[in-house]
Amino acid sequence: MSTTSVTWWGHSTVWLADSGVTLLTDPVLTDRLAHLRRMAGPTPSLPGAPDAVLLSHLHADHFHAASLKAVPGSPLLVVPRGAGSFTAKALGRAAAQRVIEVAPGEETTIAGVRVRAVPARHDGGRGPWSRERAVALGYVIEGSARTWFAGDTGLFDEMSSIGPLDLALIPVGGWGPTLGAHGHLDAVDAAEALRRVKTAWAVPVHYGTLWPAGMGRIRRHMFDEPGARFAEHAARTSPETRVRVLAHGETLTVGPAA
Repeated sequence: MSTTSVTWWGHSTVWLADSGVTLLTDPVLTDRLAHLRRMAGPTPSLPGAPDAVLLSHLHADHFHAASLKAVPGSPLLVVPRGAGSFTAKALGRAAAQRVIEVAPGEETTIAGVRVRAVPARHDGGRGPWSRERAVALGYVIEGSARTWFAGDTGLFDEMSSIGPLDLALIPVGGWGPTLGAHGHLDAVDAAEALRRVKTAWAVPVHYGTLWPAGMGRIRRHMFDEPGARFAEHAARTSPETRVRVLAHGETLTVGPAA
């Protein structure tokens, strides 16, 4: 029976291998990103060139141009519809030839593995200083398993239509003590998202990696604890789901649900 493996490299960066296809999500491959510093885990060491990179939205901690340029090989770049022109400006014309734009409900196939865009409740713009905008997305990857990479999102009604799943990669925190809850999940809301999608396995992401430089001692619980707190809440709200809290660089391998 085929298996699916996921390696968490911190924040929203995940290496996903399914049915002979390798996918990389929202790569941040550096130790510094503007005012943010990598506070846990090693600098990511990718095992090779992925077949495709899935980008959820344009925020710099998800669409990080320097990291994308450092990804080996010439992978396809699956981006939210409307992000193609920004991708070309940020990464160059050669990268623009590899772009596939998708909107919620649209899909593409990568070597037999289907990648379907699903909604996310999150601001899709590059930032308040930029006019660049595109819709924020999550992705459902359908190979030997059905995997949901949620991107960055708050709760939304359509979540219940995403499942059932074999594996969910769910954001459970953020990168700073002043980051508001709007358009994000904390540990409690992430457990509610898990209840809605109904999945066999879940891995918390988007926490415990990046933190503002010079603020390492400020509200440290918001940095360290979201993964474990998510697991505790999920055990009560979705006892049928197995939650695995990965360390940076650790891999989980799962089989498809029966």
